[in-house]
Amino acid sequence: MTGENKQQNSGLLGWLLFVVGFAGALFVGWVVFPQLLFSTKYQPINYNHAIHQEEAEMTCEDCHDFREDGSYAGKPTLEMCIECHEEPVGETEAEEFFISEYVEPGKEVPWISYTKQPDNVFFSHGAHVTLAEMECTECHRNVEKETEAPPVKINRLTGYPNEIMKMYVCEDCHAREQVSNSCDVCHK
Repeated sequence: MTGENKQQNSGLLGWLLFVVGFAGALFVGWVVFPQLLFSTKYQPINYNHAIHQEEAEMTCEDCHDFREDGSYAGKPTLEMCIECHEEPVGETEAEEFFISEYVEPGKEVPWISYTKQPDNVFFSHGAHVTLAEMECTECHRNVEKETEAPPVKINRLTGYPNEIMKMYVCEDCHAREQVSNSCDVCHK
């Protein structure tokens, strides 16, 4: 092999190593890192939205209600659940677990939030649901057919769920509805 051939092979090998390294970096950045960044958590009870909406004819507001001052209460309280579940309703493992672990000892269920806004964002459910008459499913997933509570992906660095509302979604909706997009409307 001549010196010129060695130099060409060396150049090709350099390019090949660069391409393989670049592809490897992309793979690590797009596939491996996100898997390491998020942990998967499960709700303490395998809640069945479908049975509550179909058989009990409940709506979102029956469990996710507003306080007297109009602020959003968020997750259902044990008191709300006990209205129907003071005694077991049905014979599922989830029902038995719920009664023995939470109802009987009077312990609140430590629900995990699927969505959470950053601390620097002010968001009023009251303004959106009551005043703007928005449906829950305009921002949240439609749960009426869910028979199992899906896992929650939590960012290990920030503690926020993966399904955090992105600012561009809010901005697009405000622009579409001709509502102010001024920074101080949401950032207090």
